[in-house]
Amino acid sequence: MTDPNPTPATELDVDHVRAQFPAIATTDGPEPWIHLENAGGSHLPRHVIDLTTSYLSHHRVQPNAPAGPARTAGDLMERGLAAAAATFDADRTGRTDRDGDVGDVHIGPSTSQNTYVLAQAIAATLRPGDGIVVTNQDHEANIGAWRRLADRGATIRQWSVDSDRGLLDPADLEALVDDRTRVICVTHASNLAATINPIAEVAEVAGAVGAMLVVDGVSWAPHAAIDVADLGCDVYLYSTYKTYGPHQGLMWTRAGLADELTNQGHWFNARRSLARLTPAGPDHASVAAIAGMVDYYDELFRHHFGSTEPAKLRRWQRIARVYDLVATHEERLMTPLLDFLTGRGVRIVGSTSTSRAERAPTIAFDPGPVGGAAVVEALAGAGIGVGHGHFYARRLVDAIGITDPEGIVRISAVHYNTVDEIERTIEALDRVL
Repeated sequence: MTDPNPTPATELDVDHVRAQFPAIATTDGPEPWIHLENAGGSHLPRHVIDLTTSYLSHHRVQPNAPAGPARTAGDLMERGLAAAAATFDADRTGRTDRDGDVGDVHIGPSTSQNTYVLAQAIAATLRPGDGIVVTNQDHEANIGAWRRLADRGATIRQWSVDSDRGLLDPADLEALVDDRTRVICVTHASNLAATINPIAEVAEVAGAVGAMLVVDGVSWAPHAAIDVADLGCDVYLYSTYKTYGPHQGLMWTRAGLADELTNQGHWFNARRSLARLTPAGPDHASVAAIAGMVDYYDELFRHHFGSTEPAKLRRWQRIARVYDLVATHEERLMTPLLDFLTGRGVRIVGSTSTSRAERAPTIAFDPGPVGGAAVVEALAGAGIGVGHGHFYARRLVDAIGITDPEGIVRISAVHYNTVDEIERTIEALDRVL
């Protein structure tokens, strides 16, 4: 039996973590498959799977009606909404809309679509010459929707990466903004460069000119607890299917922002903040299953810190404690891989630091004459799943001079990966490179 009050952990119990993910037990050969394309989508813990199965099995009805299953369906969705808010620490300040629901967290089918809807909501408020700053480091989802607003008269300015590592220099930003700048869009950590951008510093630049700061956190949220208040942004977006949850996109907006933008939902819902930026109805089962993400974090918290501790901390604080353990483990994963690649003279996209304070354990590199396809096929033959291409960050790949149509190779680890899996990957890379 698990000790209800163990000595607080200093290391992540990876065996316990992996036991929560049914897919990790799946094997198609003599050794388990190693999933190292987590930046494209993570495995699901049993908590999310069980909630999804239960909802679809027993509560697939129109929610919030008086009948028993419908009432329960509504309750399950409310729990999912509350859990979503907790992942941003959005419940800390008690943000609620006028209907008393969990405020400022909007759920859509993907971050790409949420960003597009947000851009359309802002478009009608623009005047000719209003400025929008985008980078060429981001996934196209946080670039394309904003660039299209040039057709509405917006002036688009690009915060450009350096041509060597694909990194952004904060010193370059101030020259791009003025009192006509309305929006600054930047990734928290690129899905290829994977290096943490100084969001709080960018927020100060945005605040000085009264601009809205929109942060794409898709590639950072799987690796850290997100505190929107400390970041100082106006909008933060991430995808739950990359944070061990169902295939949905979450968009947090600062209190009152949704009411300042043009309504994108049904006209009769215009007075409901949560409906203004969600033009379509949600996937009910997926909304309910989002609660499984936080249930999973609580599972890890109880295992590592004891069953009596949760009552003393807010949900976000528990999530943050878990991610402190995750950070140490993920640094242990990426260090030997980065050391191997840099030792071989391989060109890394983003910072070559092995510090978790500087980057995520998503390692993208130029495989040189070997070619991306050959590397990916060789690793697949060794039971290791990685990817190659531009990963929807085509502008970044172009900016750093990668002309090979096979693109770059990306190896992306998360906390359920093991040191042994990284060692097997290095061995396979050594053979093919």
